[in-house]
Amino acid sequence: MTHALPASIDATSALLEAGDYLADRSLATTLFLSLKMQRPLFLEGEAGVGKTEIAKVLSTLLGRRLVRLQCYEGLDVASAVYEWNYARQMIEIRLAEAEGIQDRARVGEDVFSPKFLIERPLLQALRLYDGEPPVLLIDELDRTDEPFEAYLLEVLSDFQITIPEIGTIKAAKPPIVIITSNRTREIHDALKRRCLYHWVDYPDAKRELAILQRKVPNADKRLSREIVGFVQELRRVELFKLPGIAETIDWAQALTYLNTLALDPAVVNDTLGVLLKYQDDIARIQGSEAAAILSRVQSELAAAAP
Repeated sequence: MTHALPASIDATSALLEAGDYLADRSLATTLFLSLKMQRPLFLEGEAGVGKTEIAKVLSTLLGRRLVRLQCYEGLDVASAVYEWNYARQMIEIRLAEAEGIQDRARVGEDVFSPKFLIERPLLQALRLYDGEPPVLLIDELDRTDEPFEAYLLEVLSDFQITIPEIGTIKAAKPPIVIITSNRTREIHDALKRRCLYHWVDYPDAKRELAILQRKVPNADKRLSREIVGFVQELRRVELFKLPGIAETIDWAQALTYLNTLALDPAVVNDTLGVLLKYQDDIARIQGSEAAAILSRVQSELAAAAP
């Protein structure tokens, strides 16, 4: 069952919160405008800060189908947009030959008709599902190359795709488009101009604690505060890859599975691989650095306790 789009910024924020996504006012505003103006939303930020999750929440709460294009190096039109079913086309040609059909133009028109077209995510996103357009997630666009970006310009500006053998296919209603990038490279201005933009940053301590309490409600309250304090301190250290909110949630779940009620240096050292994903980062934090960070966090929490 589909639902109407939110009618205000507050309604947009409430929609996200209903999906356990706690957004700041700025993100809720940009998302509301994107939905209202029917413009793609381009989200940049470090990995693990919740960019992809926005599309998933919108799909679930609005009752729209999620069409996901996971980008990678070398992504081409055949994988992202459409390709012809060559095996079926060859069978059709052989059948035409067996029936003695000599009209090549007619055979050509038949084999390049929509029934032989295999639709990939971008073409699927132009269709309606139960009368409503889907949510199109173009995930990690920065992994593709510039020629593919150029191809997207027609899709994002006019919500249409041109297939030489058939013509132009245009969306009856524009899909909701969410584009994400981890900023491993810069995306071209021509594509950004077609979108509304928002940088998804790491949450502050208060919002991260609220997110953690939503996502891992069975974690001990003291433990949750220590986890958030530790991660917040860790993000001030110069590391190759800072932990995102996804890693915070994973760490809380892991510690809960270990029946941990409070952090201590031993458990931190043993579970740093859940929080950090590069050996150099783990080696830098493990041991005395982790103990020092934990000591500061626990002292601050003790001082703030009523």
